[in-house]
Order: sequence, then C-alpha cells, then structure tokens
Amino acid sequence: MKENPKHIHISEYNYPLPDERIAKFPLPVRDQSKLLVYRHGEVTEDIFTSLPEYLPKGSLMIFNNTKVIQARLHFRKETGALIEVFCLEPIQPNDYVLNFQQTEHAAWLCMIGNLKKWKDGTLKREMTVKGFPITLTATRGECKGTSHWVDFAWNNPEVTFADILEVFGELPIPPYLNRNTEESDKETYQTVYSKIKGSVAAPTAGLHFTPRVLEALQEKGIDLEELTLHVGAGTFKPVKSEEIEGHEMHTEYISVNRNTIKKLIDHDGCAIAVGTTSVRTLESLYHIGVTLADHPDATEQELHVRQWQPYEKYDQIPPVVSLQKILGYLDRNGLEALHTSTQIIIAPGYQYKIVKAMVTNFHQPQSTLLLLVSAFVKGNWRTIYDYALSHDFRFLSYGDSSLLIS
Repeated sequence: MKENPKHIHISEYNYPLPDERIAKFPLPVRDQSKLLVYRHGEVTEDIFTSLPEYLPKGSLMIFNNTKVIQARLHFRKETGALIEVFCLEPIQPNDYVLNFQQTEHAAWLCMIGNLKKWKDGTLKREMTVKGFPITLTATRGECKGTSHWVDFAWNNPEVTFADILEVFGELPIPPYLNRNTEESDKETYQTVYSKIKGSVAAPTAGLHFTPRVLEALQEKGIDLEELTLHVGAGTFKPVKSEEIEGHEMHTEYISVNRNTIKKLIDHDGCAIAVGTTSVRTLESLYHIGVTLADHPDATEQELHVRQWQPYEKYDQIPPVVSLQKILGYLDRNGLEALHTSTQIIIAPGYQYKIVKAMVTNFHQPQSTLLLLVSAFVKGNWRTIYDYALSHDFRFLSYGDSSLLIS
C-alpha cells in the first residue's frame, strides 16, 4: 500500500529564496541558461545547449505546446477607478477554440483586480480592432470561489474574441516578478514551439529550447512529440493549509492526440517530460487508462482525474496497457484526440508511471510543484536546491533549468 500524502506538512518544503535570486528577465539567448543535472543522487552542472548529450538515443521527449494568451483586460470606470479583468477559463462556450472564435459575445471565469470598486454596472472600453471601431463591455455575473463569471460583448461581427485579446489584452507574467509586462515578454514568455492558445502562464521549462537545441535532439535520434495542457492561474496558488489535504488543486484542460498515445506505446510507456505541465498530463494519462479499464464506456467528464485519485486506486496495470485502453476509447468513439481535464496532485508517496526524466525550472518554496519534484527524486530535493542556491542558479519562470533522471 502506498503512503497517503494527504498529511504532508507543507512547511517541510520551505527553503530561503532571496528576491535577488529570482530571475526578473530571461537571458538574452534562451539556450545559454545553466543546466543542473541530477542522476542517481549526484548533482553536476552544464549549459542548456548540452541537454541532448545527457539523453539516451531513441528516447521520447514530450513538450507542452500551449500558448499564453494576453488574458489581462483593463477597464477604467467613469469614476477613474482602474479594474483589471483576468480571463482564467472559458465558460460559454467552454471550449477554448470555440470561445476564441466567438463574435459579439463570450463568457469567461475571471479574477478581478480592484473588485471593491466594481460593485455593479457594466464596464466599457472603446477600441479599434482590425480597423473597426468597437465598444467592448464586461458585465459581472455570479461569484465562483475567488473568481467571477464575466460576460463580454462587442458590437461588430467581424471581430473575434481572440482578435480583442490580441489587441487589447496584456500578457500575464507571474506575480512574483513584481514588475509590469514589457513588450519583450510577448516573445520571451512564449516557448518557440507554442501553438495552441489557452494558458495564463507559460510552461516555463520549455522557454530554454531553441531551434538549434530541438535540431540537436533530433540528430541524436530522440523522438519529439507534443501535447497540450492549458496552464491555469492556480499554478501560482500558494498552499495555505498546514497539511496538503486542505489544498484544492485547480482543474486544467488537457488534449493529447492519438499519434502521441501511439508513440508512448511504441516507447513502452516511457517518456522524458519537458516541464511539470507535461509531467502532470502524462501521469494523468495513466490514471485515465485505469478508469477506462474499469469503465470502458466512461464519458469525457468521467475521465477527469480527481486530485487524490492516484492514491485511492492501487492498480498495477502496466503503463502500456493503460495507454492501450485510451487508444481503444479513441477508436470506439472515432476521436483523433483525448480531451479531458486533470486535478492531479503529485506529492511524495506518488509512484511515477510514465515519466522517467524531466526538464524543469526551480520552483517556489512550499509549492505543489516542489512536491512534484520531491516525489520524483525520492525526497532528495534539498540536495538539488542547496546546490542551485550555492552555485548561483537563477530561480523561477525566467530562471535556469534542471534535468532530473530517475
């Protein structure tokens, strides 16, 4: 029986992180960041362009191709008060692609800055999009936890919601950078392979990759595949409860196409994950396959991976069998991709099923991402973080990188 991580004390995952160690801006050349390499309990360091040298020929590397959207919208009330509306996830329609294509109306779940100044009424903003003068309005609906339903409307059928965000939205860089978004962030806070719009935070491990590193990986005979997990603002949500049982994980939407599932099967259900978002998606796939093994006719909603699900079931079906269950599900339903969601929490006590190595940055103290790393390195995270702190590594989103090999 696996230990249940619910009673882990988050205070045990603290370390001193001085503000000057947080990288406020990326390096001028993204693949020149430092690379910490952790193998069999040993730590060494190198430069990111050397990454291919550490990976076995013929392995499978999986990237998250999500694209950060310009999700922050600012409105000024007649009183002069500035209200920030931060789009978190689409509600009507609740599919990202369809929502971005909407003309005249779209509804989102949003976080609202300066909420006390927006008691009621409709916010308005005049703007020009694609040469059309339009008026965008925002009307606040019901409160859902710390977020609100917001209805957006605009008076031109030629303009989509994606067009509005592109022109009027601001890229949401992480709050801990303590600075305003700059024009350069539009490029540096996206991975070079980002494609599918929907994230409100970048999958930052991917920020180090450049075309030359991707080419070097392919020359080494490493298979490169993509999946999509749209990163929610909950990724920055600190763990406030003493034990992690009291922390509710945010839901994130995933999409994995048939070909990627087949590639995983061809590689015996083993992969190198780029970033914790790819880790969460790949490990969720295993538990989705377990659900399908029990309930072959499960609906998309029933495939959602609940926060503690991996710790409630003690199945030992091999990863390849689990992935074959997903492939069977796609075939039966005539689907090219698996679309569902996950709330998985990966913490010490979790047994990794698919991920054999990961590329990841250095995470905030007392965060769920630090728990995920600790679970992977069998609790040895302090060795890694002590080394990084004493060897001048840069931390968090725009910081340096690590390669962890199990």
